[in-house]
Amino acid sequence: MSPATVQLQRAAVLHGPRDLRLEERPFWPPQYNYAQVAIQSTGLCGSDLHYYLEGRNGDFALQAPLVLGHESAGVITAVGPGVKNLALGQRVAIEAGVMCKKCNYCQAGRYNLCKDMHFASSAKTFPHLDGTLQDRMNHPAYAIHPLPDNCSFDQAALAEPLSVLIHAARRANLTSGQRVLVFGTGSIGILACALANVYGASRVVAVDINQTRLDFAKSYGFASQTYCLPKVDKARTPEEQLRRAKDNVSTILSKFNEPEGFDVVFECTGAEPCIQMSIHAAVTGGKVMLIGMGSRNVMLPLSAAALREVDIQGSFRYANTYPEALKLLGSGKLRNVEKLITHRVPLADTSRAFELLARGKDENGNMVMKIIIGPSS
Repeated sequence: MSPATVQLQRAAVLHGPRDLRLEERPFWPPQYNYAQVAIQSTGLCGSDLHYYLEGRNGDFALQAPLVLGHESAGVITAVGPGVKNLALGQRVAIEAGVMCKKCNYCQAGRYNLCKDMHFASSAKTFPHLDGTLQDRMNHPAYAIHPLPDNCSFDQAALAEPLSVLIHAARRANLTSGQRVLVFGTGSIGILACALANVYGASRVVAVDINQTRLDFAKSYGFASQTYCLPKVDKARTPEEQLRRAKDNVSTILSKFNEPEGFDVVFECTGAEPCIQMSIHAAVTGGKVMLIGMGSRNVMLPLSAAALREVDIQGSFRYANTYPEALKLLGSGKLRNVEKLITHRVPLADTSRAFELLARGKDENGNMVMKIIIGPSS
């Protein structure tokens, strides 16, 4: 292709903390077994926000400019040679991980653990794989999923965070009739509540330090009951923090009238005190699912788990979940799930969207939960 015929597109490119630039970049026809997607909706994620504010997400620091975004849906605009499952004009969702498909984990269907995984918008690997905050994106056809007829682009952008919860629910073997407690009522926590209800949980309750978010969870039927933890000064010693965690859970279980605890606890904050509380909040023989990414090193009340056979399970991203996620989103069973999307911003205003997400409230004082970035035109 000669320089005169190079086509340009816009991309929101992160160069460092709070240094996000709208740039014009060339885009190319998709290669073998790839397809090109015109992005219509991208949800902003907590990991995106960490990169925006700090230039890193935990151990993964920017080594070069990076396009963020990995919760996305759009329309097929081109298909490369060898692609047989996708067609021009088809509405699709993008699964952001590109796995090797060769290692033992991939062969066993646990490709979320692939050590050669390249995840769009993550700085874990270098060269980085750009994410979806751009007009168009070329991506492997096997990681592109057709949308059900009743699933909008904005709803399909929720398939990525919903997949996180589907994967966690599978690992927890969540079944009908179980009692579920969710720590944290951000987007992931709300989706944990929504999914537990769809899976037939007999009771779904939520705990947070943010009363506004708890009111949101209860008013839209995601949780039947909520409890707002009081804000207190940081504990002076690890022992004091462990004691507080146990005391707080006693109050929580009394408030919910569940003295024995809950069958499954979804820990969606990543905060050390909540992880500690989760162990005490699980019933004897129950399960704690660690979903939130936060504290790297945590002191745990392990005897409270070991002596009661409480299983503590990690859950990382997802595998083989997108078909179920999209089917649920198009079915209407996830009641009020669209209420999660509180703001929609064009690509050109992505920096403003990140600042909104960081504040947690918009200019009118309204809560910010999930922001969708759409095309600029």
